[in-house]
Amino acid sequence: MIPHDLDQRLAATPGTVSAYVGRLDTPPAYTRQPDDTHYAASTMKIAVLAALHRATEAGTVDPDRPVAVRNEFDSAHPGAPRFGCAPDYDNDPVVWAHLDGTASLRWLARRMIVRSSNLATNIVLAHVGLPGLADVWRLAGAHHSVTERGIEDYAARDTGLTNLVTAADLAALLATIAAGATRPGPLAAPEHCAQMLEVLRAQEHRDCLPAGLPPGTPIAHKSGWITGVRHDAGVVLPADAPPYSVVVCTTADPAADGFDRATHDAAARRLIADLSAAAWQGRHG
Repeated sequence: MIPHDLDQRLAATPGTVSAYVGRLDTPPAYTRQPDDTHYAASTMKIAVLAALHRATEAGTVDPDRPVAVRNEFDSAHPGAPRFGCAPDYDNDPVVWAHLDGTASLRWLARRMIVRSSNLATNIVLAHVGLPGLADVWRLAGAHHSVTERGIEDYAARDTGLTNLVTAADLAALLATIAAGATRPGPLAAPEHCAQMLEVLRAQEHRDCLPAGLPPGTPIAHKSGWITGVRHDAGVVLPADAPPYSVVVCTTADPAADGFDRATHDAAARRLIADLSAAAWQGRHG
Protein backbone atom coordinates (compact mmCIF):
# COMPACT_ATOMS: atom_id res chain seq x y z
CA MET A 1 0.00 0.00 0.00
CA ILE A 2 2.75 2.48 0.93
CA PRO A 3 5.37 2.96 -1.81
CA HIS A 4 8.89 1.92 -0.90
CA ASP A 5 10.31 5.39 -1.51
CA LEU A 6 7.77 6.94 0.87
CA ASP A 7 8.57 4.33 3.49
CA GLN A 8 12.23 5.26 3.08
CA ARG A 9 11.37 8.96 3.54
CA LEU A 10 9.62 8.18 6.80
CA ALA A 11 12.60 6.14 7.95
CA ALA A 12 15.07 8.89 7.01
CA THR A 13 13.14 11.74 8.63
CA PRO A 14 15.03 13.09 11.68
CA GLY A 15 13.46 12.32 15.03
CA THR A 16 10.63 9.83 15.46
CA VAL A 17 7.98 9.23 12.82
CA SER A 18 5.12 6.87 13.61
CA ALA A 19 2.37 5.83 11.22
CA TYR A 20 -0.69 3.61 11.14
CA VAL A 21 -2.89 2.86 8.13
CA GLY A 22 -5.70 0.33 8.19
CA ARG A 23 -9.39 -0.40 7.97
CA LEU A 24 -11.40 -0.13 11.14
CA ASP A 25 -11.98 -3.82 11.80
CA THR A 26 -8.89 -5.53 10.39
CA PRO A 27 -5.18 -5.63 11.21
CA PRO A 28 -3.31 -2.57 9.87
CA ALA A 29 -2.13 -2.54 6.28
CA TYR A 30 0.93 -0.45 7.16
CA THR A 31 2.64 0.64 10.34
CA ARG A 32 5.88 2.31 11.33
CA GLN A 33 6.76 2.49 15.02
CA PRO A 34 3.04 2.55 15.89
CA ASP A 35 3.60 2.09 19.64
CA ASP A 36 6.24 4.79 20.12
CA THR A 37 4.93 7.54 22.39
CA HIS A 38 4.78 11.15 21.29
CA TYR A 39 3.75 14.29 23.12
CA ALA A 40 0.05 14.49 22.30
CA ALA A 41 -0.26 18.20 21.46
CA SER A 42 -3.88 18.81 20.45
CA THR A 43 -4.68 15.22 19.46
CA MET A 44 -5.66 14.66 23.12
CA LYS A 45 -8.73 16.77 22.38
CA ILE A 46 -10.32 13.74 20.70
CA ALA A 47 -10.37 12.03 24.09
CA VAL A 48 -11.82 15.16 25.72
CA LEU A 49 -14.62 15.15 23.13
CA ALA A 50 -15.34 11.48 23.79
CA ALA A 51 -15.33 12.02 27.56
CA LEU A 52 -17.90 14.81 27.19
CA HIS A 53 -20.24 12.57 25.20
CA ARG A 54 -19.82 9.77 27.71
CA ALA A 55 -20.68 12.15 30.55
CA THR A 56 -23.66 13.44 28.57
CA GLU A 57 -24.91 9.89 28.03
CA ALA A 58 -24.44 9.14 31.72
CA GLY A 59 -26.39 12.26 32.65
CA THR A 60 -23.60 13.80 34.71
CA VAL A 61 -23.33 16.88 32.48
CA ASP A 62 -25.80 18.81 30.37
CA PRO A 63 -23.90 19.82 27.21
CA ASP A 64 -26.42 22.52 26.35
CA ARG A 65 -26.45 24.28 29.73
CA PRO A 66 -24.45 27.53 29.69
CA VAL A 67 -21.26 27.36 31.75
CA ALA A 68 -18.89 30.11 32.80
CA VAL A 69 -16.09 30.94 30.38
CA ARG A 70 -13.19 31.64 32.73
CA ASN A 71 -9.46 31.45 32.07
CA GLU A 72 -8.54 29.94 35.43
CA PHE A 73 -8.11 26.23 36.12
CA ASP A 74 -7.00 23.87 38.85
CA SER A 75 -3.59 22.33 38.21
CA ALA A 76 -3.29 18.55 38.02
CA HIS A 77 -0.43 18.93 40.50
CA PRO A 78 -1.95 19.10 44.00
CA GLY A 79 -1.18 22.37 45.77
CA ALA A 80 0.01 24.18 42.66
CA PRO A 81 -1.45 27.61 41.88
CA ARG A 82 -4.32 27.83 39.43
CA PHE A 83 -3.26 28.48 35.86
CA GLY A 84 -4.63 29.96 32.65
CA CYS A 85 -4.13 29.83 28.89
CA ALA A 86 -2.23 32.44 26.88
CA PRO A 87 -4.46 34.10 24.27
CA ASP A 88 -1.62 34.36 21.75
CA TYR A 89 -0.98 30.61 22.08
CA ASP A 90 -4.54 29.77 21.08
CA ASN A 91 -6.10 29.28 17.65
CA ASP A 92 -9.60 30.58 18.22
CA PRO A 93 -10.31 34.21 19.16
CA VAL A 94 -14.03 33.43 18.97
CA VAL A 95 -13.91 31.56 22.27
CA TRP A 96 -11.88 34.33 23.90
CA ALA A 97 -14.60 36.77 22.88
CA HIS A 98 -16.86 34.91 25.35
CA LEU A 99 -14.42 35.38 28.25
CA ASP A 100 -16.23 36.29 31.48
CA GLY A 101 -19.50 35.30 29.83
CA THR A 102 -21.09 31.91 29.24
CA ALA A 103 -21.24 29.25 26.53
CA SER A 104 -22.51 25.69 26.28
CA LEU A 105 -20.16 22.74 26.64
CA ARG A 106 -21.38 21.44 23.28
CA TRP A 107 -20.33 24.67 21.55
CA LEU A 108 -17.02 24.79 23.42
CA ALA A 109 -16.27 21.17 22.47
CA ARG A 110 -16.90 21.96 18.83
CA ARG A 111 -14.53 24.95 18.93
CA MET A 112 -12.01 22.72 20.72
CA ILE A 113 -11.99 20.43 17.68
CA VAL A 114 -12.70 22.54 14.62
CA ARG A 115 -10.45 25.45 15.64
CA SER A 116 -8.35 23.64 18.27
CA SER A 117 -9.18 26.15 21.01
CA ASN A 118 -7.04 25.58 24.11
CA LEU A 119 -9.30 27.69 26.32
CA ALA A 120 -12.35 25.67 25.28
CA THR A 121 -10.44 22.45 25.88
CA ASN A 122 -9.56 23.30 29.47
CA ILE A 123 -13.12 24.40 30.24
CA VAL A 124 -14.57 21.13 28.91
CA LEU A 125 -11.85 19.13 30.66
CA ALA A 126 -12.70 20.81 33.96
CA HIS A 127 -16.27 19.49 33.62
CA VAL A 128 -15.48 15.91 32.54
CA GLY A 129 -12.34 15.35 34.64
CA LEU A 130 -9.10 13.53 33.95
CA PRO A 131 -10.53 10.16 35.12
CA GLY A 132 -13.10 10.48 32.34
CA LEU A 133 -10.31 10.70 29.79
CA ALA A 134 -8.56 7.67 31.30
CA ASP A 135 -11.80 5.74 30.81
CA VAL A 136 -11.94 6.82 27.16
CA TRP A 137 -8.43 5.56 26.41
CA ARG A 138 -9.10 2.28 28.24
CA LEU A 139 -12.41 1.58 26.52
CA ALA A 140 -10.90 2.36 23.11
CA GLY A 141 -8.24 -0.29 23.70
CA ALA A 142 -5.33 2.13 23.95
CA HIS A 143 -2.18 0.73 25.53
CA HIS A 144 0.23 3.63 25.95
CA SER A 145 -1.67 6.93 25.65
CA VAL A 146 -2.35 9.06 28.73
CA THR A 147 -3.88 12.47 29.44
CA GLU A 148 -2.60 13.64 32.80
CA ARG A 149 -3.07 17.43 32.67
CA GLY A 150 -4.71 20.30 30.91
CA ILE A 151 -3.11 22.49 28.27
CA GLU A 152 -0.50 24.95 29.61
CA ASP A 153 -0.59 23.40 33.09
CA TYR A 154 3.14 24.01 33.45
CA ALA A 155 3.28 23.24 37.18
CA ALA A 156 1.99 19.74 36.46
CA ARG A 157 4.28 19.40 33.46
CA ASP A 158 7.30 20.24 35.58
CA THR A 159 6.48 17.38 37.98
CA GLY A 160 6.34 14.87 35.12
CA LEU A 161 2.61 14.84 34.40
CA THR A 162 2.19 14.79 30.64
CA ASN A 163 -0.06 13.92 27.71
CA LEU A 164 1.16 11.12 25.44
CA VAL A 165 -0.24 9.34 22.39
CA THR A 166 0.81 6.65 19.97
CA ALA A 167 -0.25 6.24 16.36
CA ALA A 168 -1.84 2.88 17.16
CA ASP A 169 -3.80 4.27 20.11
CA LEU A 170 -5.09 7.25 18.15
CA ALA A 171 -6.16 4.88 15.37
CA ALA A 172 -7.93 2.70 17.94
CA LEU A 173 -9.77 5.65 19.46
CA LEU A 174 -10.91 7.01 16.11
CA ALA A 175 -11.91 3.55 14.88
CA THR A 176 -13.97 3.03 18.05
CA ILE A 177 -15.78 6.31 17.47
CA ALA A 178 -16.36 5.65 13.75
CA ALA A 179 -17.52 2.07 14.21
CA GLY A 180 -19.65 3.11 17.18
CA ALA A 181 -21.60 5.50 14.97
CA THR A 182 -23.22 2.56 13.17
CA ARG A 183 -23.48 -0.09 15.89
CA PRO A 184 -23.29 -0.22 19.70
CA GLY A 185 -19.71 -0.14 20.94
CA PRO A 186 -17.77 0.23 24.17
CA LEU A 187 -17.32 4.00 24.10
CA ALA A 188 -20.77 5.54 23.72
CA ALA A 189 -24.15 5.00 22.11
CA PRO A 190 -24.33 5.27 18.30
CA GLU A 191 -26.01 8.68 18.44
CA HIS A 192 -23.14 10.09 20.49
CA CYS A 193 -20.45 8.50 18.30
CA ALA A 194 -22.20 9.91 15.23
CA GLN A 195 -22.18 13.37 16.79
CA MET A 196 -18.46 13.06 17.60
CA LEU A 197 -17.76 11.97 14.04
CA GLU A 198 -19.66 14.95 12.67
CA VAL A 199 -17.62 17.39 14.77
CA LEU A 200 -14.35 15.75 13.72
CA ARG A 201 -15.43 15.99 10.07
CA ALA A 202 -15.90 19.75 10.52
CA GLN A 203 -12.20 20.25 11.36
CA GLU A 204 -10.96 23.47 9.76
CA HIS A 205 -7.20 22.82 9.93
CA ARG A 206 -6.78 20.86 6.72
CA ASP A 207 -3.10 21.17 5.78
CA CYS A 208 -2.03 17.61 6.68
CA LEU A 209 -4.12 14.47 6.03
CA PRO A 210 -6.85 16.25 4.00
CA ALA A 211 -4.17 17.82 1.77
CA GLY A 212 -3.39 14.35 0.43
CA LEU A 213 -7.01 13.54 -0.45
CA PRO A 214 -9.17 14.55 -3.41
CA PRO A 215 -11.04 17.77 -2.61
CA GLY A 216 -14.27 17.12 -0.73
CA THR A 217 -13.30 13.67 0.53
CA PRO A 218 -14.90 13.19 3.96
CA ILE A 219 -12.38 12.77 6.77
CA ALA A 220 -12.97 12.92 10.52
CA HIS A 221 -9.68 14.02 12.03
CA LYS A 222 -7.76 16.06 14.56
CA SER A 223 -4.30 17.52 14.10
CA GLY A 224 -1.87 18.74 16.73
CA TRP A 225 1.35 20.73 16.69
CA ILE A 226 3.92 22.48 18.82
CA THR A 227 7.58 23.21 18.11
CA GLY A 228 9.14 19.98 16.84
CA VAL A 229 5.82 18.11 16.86
CA ARG A 230 3.29 17.70 14.06
CA HIS A 231 0.56 15.02 14.12
CA ASP A 232 -2.67 14.27 12.32
CA ALA A 233 -5.05 11.40 13.05
CA GLY A 234 -8.16 10.65 11.05
CA VAL A 235 -10.71 8.28 9.64
CA VAL A 236 -11.24 8.63 5.89
CA LEU A 237 -14.77 7.87 4.66
CA PRO A 238 -14.58 7.05 0.92
CA ALA A 239 -17.74 6.61 -1.13
CA ASP A 240 -16.22 3.63 -2.95
CA ALA A 241 -14.36 1.72 -0.20
CA PRO A 242 -14.67 0.91 3.50
CA PRO A 243 -13.56 3.57 6.00
CA TYR A 244 -9.94 3.46 7.08
CA SER A 245 -7.72 5.09 9.68
CA VAL A 246 -4.62 7.12 8.88
CA VAL A 247 -2.42 8.43 11.69
CA VAL A 248 0.99 10.07 11.42
CA CYS A 249 2.90 11.38 14.45
CA THR A 250 6.20 13.21 13.99
CA THR A 251 8.51 14.39 16.76
CA ALA A 252 11.88 16.10 16.25
CA ASP A 253 14.33 17.56 18.76
CA PRO A 254 14.25 21.37 18.63
CA ALA A 255 17.68 21.40 20.30
CA ALA A 256 19.28 19.41 17.47
CA ASP A 257 21.86 21.14 15.30
CA GLY A 258 20.28 22.86 12.33
CA PHE A 259 16.71 22.55 13.57
CA ASP A 260 14.42 25.20 12.11
CA ARG A 261 10.82 25.26 13.27
CA ALA A 262 9.26 26.46 10.03
CA THR A 263 11.30 24.09 7.87
CA HIS A 264 10.51 21.09 10.08
CA ASP A 265 6.82 21.89 10.22
CA ALA A 266 6.50 22.33 6.46
CA ALA A 267 8.35 19.07 5.81
CA ALA A 268 6.21 17.21 8.36
CA ARG A 269 2.99 18.52 6.81
CA ARG A 270 4.15 17.41 3.35
CA LEU A 271 5.10 13.98 4.67
CA ILE A 272 1.72 13.50 6.34
CA ALA A 273 -0.11 14.61 3.20
CA ASP A 274 1.97 12.28 1.03
CA LEU A 275 1.24 9.29 3.25
CA SER A 276 -2.45 10.22 3.19
CA ALA A 277 -2.33 10.31 -0.63
CA ALA A 278 -0.63 6.92 -0.76
CA ALA A 279 -3.23 5.39 1.56
CA TRP A 280 -5.99 6.83 -0.61
CA GLN A 281 -4.45 5.25 -3.71
CA GLY A 282 -4.41 1.90 -1.92
CA ARG A 283 -7.87 2.16 -0.34
CA HIS A 284 -9.24 -0.79 -2.33
CA GLY A 285 -6.39 -3.05 -1.28
